Amino acid sequence: MADVARAAEVSRTTVSFVLNNRPGSAIPEETRRKVLAAAKEVGYRPNAGARALAKRRTGILGMVTEIVTGPFAVETVVGAQRRAAELGMTIFIMASTGEPELDQQAFATMLEHRVEGIIYATGSHREVQLPDEARELPTVLVHCFDSATDLPAVLPDEEQAGVLATRALTDAGHRRIGLIGLDPTIPAAVGRCRGYEKVLSECDVPLDESLVVVGGATAQGGYAAACRLLDRDDPPTAIFCANDRMAMGAYDAIKERGLGVGRDVAVVGVDNQEIIAAGLHPELTTVALPFDALGRCGVDALDAMARGKEVPRRQVLDCALVTRQSA
Repeated sequence: MADVARAAEVSRTTVSFVLNNRPGSAIPEETRRKVLAAAKEVGYRPNAGARALAKRRTGILGMVTEIVTGPFAVETVVGAQRRAAELGMTIFIMASTGEPELDQQAFATMLEHRVEGIIYATGSHREVQLPDEARELPTVLVHCFDSATDLPAVLPDEEQAGVLATRALTDAGHRRIGLIGLDPTIPAAVGRCRGYEKVLSECDVPLDESLVVVGGATAQGGYAAACRLLDRDDPPTAIFCANDRMAMGAYDAIKERGLGVGRDVAVVGVDNQEIIAAGLHPELTTVALPFDALGRCGVDALDAMARGKEVPRRQVLDCALVTRQSA
């Protein structure tokens, strides 16, 4: 700051007021421009450590996540980064594999770097167990939850995803609708199946449990499950696949039988994985999970906690139907 003051030919106090954007300092605009130009010329950067001591806040949030090592839900990280930037903060990201020892090490590293709080984010909606270090500073779970603690969690509305997908099919006139579900023990499977059953009930369509099969979350599993449904004597006219990868497998099963996706058998997925949903022919109608909003909401919750405010234990965010040509 002394170098900037010399270059701009002003006092250090004036430099401090300008660089810290001090309100009510009444610095003339010409002087302000001179100081900013001088700061750029001498390569001035604020001392984050000094600012942290002065404000008792570091302006750094931690994020421990498997998303950086996997192909899904990267929008969660992007949403968190953008929201942190809007709040004038930075996110320090460490990869997670879900292994307890590595997660504990990641949290310990975050504590050493004096982050204000930590977001623990997963690519899929599931229960997790966090290390004891998670209780040493504000921690928010994103796309996951820990039943053993009261840590706040930000989650997608899985039941709504099932409702939106099934309603898209019933609105198109379908009444015989198959469901290719995820592993029935995971929260996403339970919620999406509940949404499916809810819409059928609203439409006075009796639940036929033989039309509900498990696809195992993979394209191969979706293909095998769709074959079972389509080879029945009374096959469904529409299939709700609980994720886009299983929908991709269902497409293959439908086309193998000389049928047309959308024409003979309607298909709806969940996730809106762009590389799949927009890459299939016809393009896949699917339900988009709010990945970007999950990241942004996680940052807002963490910022509120760091400032001593209360946040809800569970925040459930809306999904959205993305209509294309398959239904």
